[in-house]
Amino acid sequence: MPPLHDVAVRILGVPMDLGQQRRGVDMGPSALRYAGLQARLRRMGFEVEDGGNIDVPAPEETAEDEAVQDINGGRARHLQAVRAVCAAIYEAAERCVADNQFPIFLGGDHSIALGTVGGVSATTTTGVIWIDAHADFNTPNTSPSGNLHGMPLSHLVGLGIPELRDVGRPGAKVDPHHVALIGLRNVDRGERQLLREMGIRAYTMRDIDERGLAAIARETIIHVAGLPRVHVSLDMDSLDPRVAPGVGTPVQGGLNYREAHLLMEMLSESRKITSLDIVEINPILDNGNQTAELAVELAASLLGAKIL
Repeated sequence: MPPLHDVAVRILGVPMDLGQQRRGVDMGPSALRYAGLQARLRRMGFEVEDGGNIDVPAPEETAEDEAVQDINGGRARHLQAVRAVCAAIYEAAERCVADNQFPIFLGGDHSIALGTVGGVSATTTTGVIWIDAHADFNTPNTSPSGNLHGMPLSHLVGLGIPELRDVGRPGAKVDPHHVALIGLRNVDRGERQLLREMGIRAYTMRDIDERGLAAIARETIIHVAGLPRVHVSLDMDSLDPRVAPGVGTPVQGGLNYREAHLLMEMLSESRKITSLDIVEINPILDNGNQTAELAVELAASLLGAKIL
């Protein structure tokens, strides 16, 4: 991939709140734009185009009998609507790669990754660095809630149901051995078993506490170093709620401000990152747009902002 400043950045909003039940994350793209994402990246020297938003129906617009759908004994909320939106995201992401752009996808809840990761990996082997308090590795049969924002990664590696696994193209979108999870601290019982079975590399907050974020970041970079594309999927609930209060599912004990920036800075220096999600910002729960402003600064660090 050419030096980052030679690659145009394309921003795409996905105001999705169908993947979970707490309203407000559909306003995440607006919060990030209001926080000045485009202007921040332009000041760094990037050509930046805002491609607007992917159309997403409101939960009230979906069929009543689809609100909770039974799937082989499991549950999935708003399945058909999420699948349709993610198919549109997939096509948009695939176009960004074809145009040699660095896409930044603004969520919305984390179910958007079914389309973002699928699309950017359509023609090239892709690694995924999933930064999240949650594993998002449930399937309809293991999920306690049926919320699809807790299921995208399992389907991206080929588990789960065809309605989600086959978005964009049939089957797995990424090899489970090309995935690294960072920041875990709230994992369901069924997810633990699936993560072990699939051999997913996963770093909990205990790992970070014991070994330090820098060591985890170096191992992660080595893990994906041989791949032609690497996608970062940043859930803002990976950070501690004291620094990022405006998220859909906050969990105490997350990354602090400097740990998050260090991770982004080290990933930037690897020159491997080719696309980014920023998801789960809920402005209703935020304090003066604090979480979106922090997300903008983290995106800037990932794209090369330096202290000196």
